[in-house]
Amino acid sequence: MKRIAIQPRNNWQQAVEKLGFGFHTSNVPYWDESAYYSFSMEEILTIEQATVDLWQLCLQAVQYTIDNKLYDRFHIPAAFVPYLEQSWEEEYPSIYGRFDFCYRDGQVKLLEFNADTPTSLFEAGIIQWFWLQDLDNSKDQFNSIHEKLIAHLVEVRSYLYPGPLHFACLKETLEDFTNVQYLRDCAMQAGIDTRFIFVEDIGWDPQQRIFADIENKPIKNLFKLYPWEWLMGDEFGKNILLDENEALFIEPAWKMILSNKAILPLLWELFPNHPNLLPAYFTSEQLTSYVKKPILSREGANIDLVVDSDVICHTDGEYGGEGYIYQQLFSLPDFDHNYPLIGSWIIGEQPAGIGIRESNTLITDNVSRFIPHLIG
Repeated sequence: MKRIAIQPRNNWQQAVEKLGFGFHTSNVPYWDESAYYSFSMEEILTIEQATVDLWQLCLQAVQYTIDNKLYDRFHIPAAFVPYLEQSWEEEYPSIYGRFDFCYRDGQVKLLEFNADTPTSLFEAGIIQWFWLQDLDNSKDQFNSIHEKLIAHLVEVRSYLYPGPLHFACLKETLEDFTNVQYLRDCAMQAGIDTRFIFVEDIGWDPQQRIFADIENKPIKNLFKLYPWEWLMGDEFGKNILLDENEALFIEPAWKMILSNKAILPLLWELFPNHPNLLPAYFTSEQLTSYVKKPILSREGANIDLVVDSDVICHTDGEYGGEGYIYQQLFSLPDFDHNYPLIGSWIIGEQPAGIGIRESNTLITDNVSRFIPHLIG
């Protein structure tokens, strides 16, 4: 794995905007093609295999959680437990997830799993692929995201109830909107009838006890880029348990186990010394250098990096009320004070590609940059 500095394309902004990438720059650059990461095929195969192996471990951990009723560890409300169990037992479909890996010294270590509402899919699947065509179309990339999304959505189609699949995100979230519209476009290519609706515009008919869109048509299938923990905390979200249509939600409720960082101590408990896992616990007593993470948090908020009991890096935020986990510190590799985090995508049951976010600190936060990659 090498970091190669290059000159960005002339008029790259117009090139990515033509593809529908409107959030490439905010107060700081997000898309950054002044460098790329080069991997050997052996390194890519190592990352791919880790993705396959960890997905299987995660599925076993979900089953173990359900069998042993460990919901308190995850702060899952008791009222939602039967619904979660039903979503697992009846195999409600999942589309995707993103493992966040540290790849260093030939080792792949899982830092966390964005299993419910992962973003950066559009950049990984589309933007960096077109960048590569302009840079050198004789090179390859670990990226079959687009093809695998469409193929998997063809399979998902058979699980849907009659009626369209609605796609939803919050208003005024351009990144979420772009990722949702990309997924919607893939669904259309898979032959699925789709609609878009903002989360805030989803209605509830108290007489019929069903969800409805802005045309007052029933919502029977819903892809929501909106976290399960927020849904369960909303008064409106509790209508899910009353819905006469029993609308199919994607990602399914069982994903709330995997998107919760309490899964990390459980994985270590079930599979100690697995080469892709780091020791993780609900207390710091067994660790001297570790990362303290809220079990529910986003974009690198409320994290402490501790080395020999000293905090060396800290981020603020509004998370942590549900508790924390403590994971052994395995620092991101340092490329001249650029620290890359590898996001490895699972589509359905298959590894599908990677996207790299890079920060100037050891904590990958909401000002990280997306850096393209190729197989050298």
